[in-house]
Amino acid sequence: MSPPTRPPAFEAGPDRPPRHGPGAHPAGPADPVARHPQSTGATYAPVRRPPSAPHPAAQLPSAHTALICVALPALAVSTEQGQLTGQGLEGVYLDGRRVLSRCRLRVAGREPLAVQARMVTADRAHFVATWRSSADQGPDPDVVVERTRHADGTERITLRSAARRPLRLPVEIALGTDLADMGAVASGTAGPELPASVHDSGMRWSDGTATSVLTADPPPTDALASAGLLRWEIELPPGATRSVELRVRPDGAGPVRTAARGTTGPFAPARAVSDDPRVAPLLRTSLADLQALLLRDPTHPGDVYVAAGAPWRCGMAPAEALATARMALPLGTRLAAGTMRALARTQLTGSGTLSGLIPGPRRHTGVLLPPSCTGVEATLLFPVLLAEARRWGLPEQETEELLPAAENCLRWLRTATGSGAYVADPFPDGPLRCETQAHAHRAALLGADLLDAYDRPGGAGLRQWAQELRTVFRDDFWIDDRAGGRPAAARTADGRPLPHLGAGSVHLLDLGLLGSGGFAEGLLDKVRTEQLARLLGGPAMDSGWGLRSLGAKEAVYNPFGHHAGAVRVHETAVAVAGLAAAGYDKEAASLLRGLLSASDAFGGRLPEMYAGEERTAGGLPVPHPAACRPAATAAAAGVLLLNTLAGVRPDVPAGTVALRPIRSAPLGEIGLTGLRVAGAPFSVRIGRLGLAMVEEAAEELQLGI
Repeated sequence: MSPPTRPPAFEAGPDRPPRHGPGAHPAGPADPVARHPQSTGATYAPVRRPPSAPHPAAQLPSAHTALICVALPALAVSTEQGQLTGQGLEGVYLDGRRVLSRCRLRVAGREPLAVQARMVTADRAHFVATWRSSADQGPDPDVVVERTRHADGTERITLRSAARRPLRLPVEIALGTDLADMGAVASGTAGPELPASVHDSGMRWSDGTATSVLTADPPPTDALASAGLLRWEIELPPGATRSVELRVRPDGAGPVRTAARGTTGPFAPARAVSDDPRVAPLLRTSLADLQALLLRDPTHPGDVYVAAGAPWRCGMAPAEALATARMALPLGTRLAAGTMRALARTQLTGSGTLSGLIPGPRRHTGVLLPPSCTGVEATLLFPVLLAEARRWGLPEQETEELLPAAENCLRWLRTATGSGAYVADPFPDGPLRCETQAHAHRAALLGADLLDAYDRPGGAGLRQWAQELRTVFRDDFWIDDRAGGRPAAARTADGRPLPHLGAGSVHLLDLGLLGSGGFAEGLLDKVRTEQLARLLGGPAMDSGWGLRSLGAKEAVYNPFGHHAGAVRVHETAVAVAGLAAAGYDKEAASLLRGLLSASDAFGGRLPEMYAGEERTAGGLPVPHPAACRPAATAAAAGVLLLNTLAGVRPDVPAGTVALRPIRSAPLGEIGLTGLRVAGAPFSVRIGRLGLAMVEEAAEELQLGI
């Protein structure tokens, strides 16, 4: 069935470059941005590009091979050479503007030879190069050059003598910037470098609207503004070291203040130990990446949330922020609370059909369906996150403060369905997507539970609607065939089912946490859940590196298609959790091992997606050139995977916590320490036989069944 016809509610604009900064809501590299006018009761017409003005496709620079230091709102993007050349994405960015694009070091007129580059932490990279005076002195270097570059625009360059004689070395650093924003850099439309002027102990650049200043310590012995050049004459006795420190800032700005450097972060200092050596680095990197992507709400600095990912999406993306906070609940509820408070302030009000909706951009969903609306997804995620955060120990006062916003989301849900059972995405005249119905059904059941807990009206009506949805969904969204059938990916407005098999179906297994460690009822019955588990675990969907976003047998399958075959880490983690909860340990373990192998191949820092090509002996996962890395949902997926292994399911209002680990213990023994349940440290150990033991917990918690 299709919803009643209503005026379009979202503006779907042409592709735009990503916006950055704490207040930005950027779409991904290929996402057209939709904006909700901050009013209700009006009608909106979609924005259309005139036929005479086609939008040229921009070739995004590849971010995968770059070393990306992140401590938002600051970024530093480098290649393995260590030099900043101004090419591609290279440079230091503050609040989305490139304040330094070129920083090339020469010793005695020659660039040192790069020999090593590595990420030390999420916000710091280390480079090693060597320099020798001449070929006549043999192959050994005379000087080792080390550079430590921080996301906040600080760099320390150290020269260490390996020579047996004193050296007197002319050292020069060529500097420059275009003060371009990230969107212009990504689309290749950044302008030329700006002229520099000598300023105090460094250089200064200005374009009339912004200014960047670089200072050096010790001050240079000479500065040449026309070339943007700083020079030193360095005396280097045998075995000695000399250092130069550079700092780049907007003019008049003090040290960069990042959300991650607050007095207390929102994440528990969790640690993992396991028979599998990949587990500990996965959690450690996940925590570091989540911390690096933190942003503070500009109007309420006490509230923090995560940006979607670097380098493309360094602002608030509502659906991704909520999904990340939900997966990260084992690390505490502060991120969830900050994210919900920030989004509640954007929620649309009034009496129109948009009232209660949380605005969000549109997202491309491949070639088979039109773009979806992340605002719909965010609105349906909000009450789910609040209900589950309460189970994990969100204080009652904070829950009650957020309850009105959740009620508004649930009222929007009932408005969006009208007299029918389905939610269109985008609302109100888009297709009926399978995953949107799963989000809506989960929101109704967890929302009803939340309303009942606080004696608020509406719970019974939500449960009745959810029952009606289950009844019609099982008829309308299941396509029978000789292989056992499959869920339809969507139904068009005229009722035509789209039969392609994609990862959106994993959300049918994501049921939501209720009381006593139990899950809500799902849209599929037991027989069809088993069939879906078989399909997700089959070779068409399981690439060996994770779950493909579209089955390999589908006509438009493309291993690099971000919704047409690429592995999306978040969807794979949701599949692992859903399959394990439904009792399909074999399929869950296969996807889990594939994701862990990919994580190991990517140095522990999973990108948001990568190619869904079949895994072969000795092969490696192939990066997607436009993927964010780090990405919030990919980082939080590591937390979800490890909590799935342990099966921690708290019910703090009831004073209990249940443990339902994966029985097969696919990674052997695993211990998780420093989690947070009821605001207190929580530690659990799962043995090689799949038995769980709580080692630390709040005194008031009792172990449930």
